[in-house]
Amino acid sequence: MTDAGGIWSEANTTPGAIDSAIRQLLQEQYARDEACAPARVLNLVVVVDREWRGEVLNRLERVGRYHPSRLILCAVEEGRTTIDATVAITIEDHAPGEPGLVRERIVLDLGPRHLEGLDTIVDPLVVTDIATVTWSPHGHPEAVDALLHLSQVILVDSINEFDPGAAVDRARDLAQEAYIVDLAWLRSTPWRERVASTFDPPQWREELGRIDSVTVRHSPQSAVAGLLFCGWLAARLGWEPGSLLSADGSLHGKAHGRRQDVSLKLEPDPTMSVPGLAGVELGTAGGMSIALDRGPGGLTARRRDRKGKESTWTVLGASRGEAGILGEGIRQALLRDPVYAAALGRAEAMVG
Repeated sequence: MTDAGGIWSEANTTPGAIDSAIRQLLQEQYARDEACAPARVLNLVVVVDREWRGEVLNRLERVGRYHPSRLILCAVEEGRTTIDATVAITIEDHAPGEPGLVRERIVLDLGPRHLEGLDTIVDPLVVTDIATVTWSPHGHPEAVDALLHLSQVILVDSINEFDPGAAVDRARDLAQEAYIVDLAWLRSTPWRERVASTFDPPQWREELGRIDSVTVRHSPQSAVAGLLFCGWLAARLGWEPGSLLSADGSLHGKAHGRRQDVSLKLEPDPTMSVPGLAGVELGTAGGMSIALDRGPGGLTARRRDRKGKESTWTVLGASRGEAGILGEGIRQALLRDPVYAAALGRAEAMVG
């Protein structure tokens, strides 16, 4: 629970005036309650189209305990030449005399002309000495490029790129300047965890080196999620993938493994309306197969052993939902996952 603190707004304003207003609001809040202290963990700068501002703010409200310390939301409106700003502070519910964390939310209404120089507007507003994350869910690459030197982390969602190759290239280019957190990668976390755990028992472990086929079904807009999943397998198992070719609406190719080549297939599932993966199936040269399919309440798992015996079970709670994915993306901004970079490198080879 949070309580409303102070609020300030001004039309046709400047970054200096906004910064002064933030300081004034914090001083007034401290005068009201000396137990309150500003949260100082993470800045989050979000660039959105103005018509989607409310939806994005609602998504951010649902990230639970992963709220940024200071949110700076830049709402881009066609034709606008001035900057309007609203600053609000909120205080976490706390007992009298106990510490209460204060967070700041800054909403800027600005125009496309401001984006190439967005760093000059945002720079005075971020809290120094803590990590700054930039997220631009509606494109606006010029804004992200302008903010690169202020940002330690770039939050991306590679499925937003129409072309998987362009998505991989953009993520690779950004990764040379900042740490990347990719929501398309995070959506596959439950799938990667369950596949890895399937081969944990000693009797199944040898089958890892015998995998000879991988089929990934995905939402029609989420081919890049399938690429990253295959890139993860390739990186972890030492495969060298070749380029994937398009045929009958699917992507087909091979990866060179230590023992044998591995057939790769990425197949869109038109029945899936949410982003991410719909199903995964791995087959081995020894005759074993493991399949995971999205189902009610979690993932439906099927395994067939070398003798043809099949077993089926449900993995409960395997999906975080889109609100959970965004919250996990913000949390991951404070961590470091070296596996993504390796998977991205293999994905780049597949779209090469």
